[in-house]
Amino acid sequence: MKIDGSCHCGKITYEAEIDPARVSICHCVDCQTLTGTAFRVTIAVAEANFRLLSGEPKVYVKTAESGNKRAQAFCGDCGTQLYATSVGDGPKIYGLRTGTARQRAQLVPRTELWHSSALPWLPEMQCIETTIERQS
Repeated sequence: MKIDGSCHCGKITYEAEIDPARVSICHCVDCQTLTGTAFRVTIAVAEANFRLLSGEPKVYVKTAESGNKRAQAFCGDCGTQLYATSVGDGPKIYGLRTGTARQRAQLVPRTELWHSSALPWLPEMQCIETTIERQS
């Protein structure tokens, strides 16, 4: 599925070819803190299938409890979070932020990650696949 999107102010735009089955919800504490809410919804996309069309995001590198480093890309003007990816050499998988995609209504989450960190007041999600744990 081809998608396109942008930050809130429109300075940074992108397009990507994605598999809609790779949309997930992450409940990890880092995602809660970075989004300022209960969880994050992300679309996994291979580097070869993602392209920035305009603008250049700022990058913040966070270190997870596991010690893994993740580059968090966002618009330096409006602050919209755009994606995260690994740091260093090697092929990249981008975790695009679903809310930035124009087609977001069609991107239904299939899995939940780090459900053990889910906030207790959240209703039960209706994801298709089972909940899994992974390092953020």
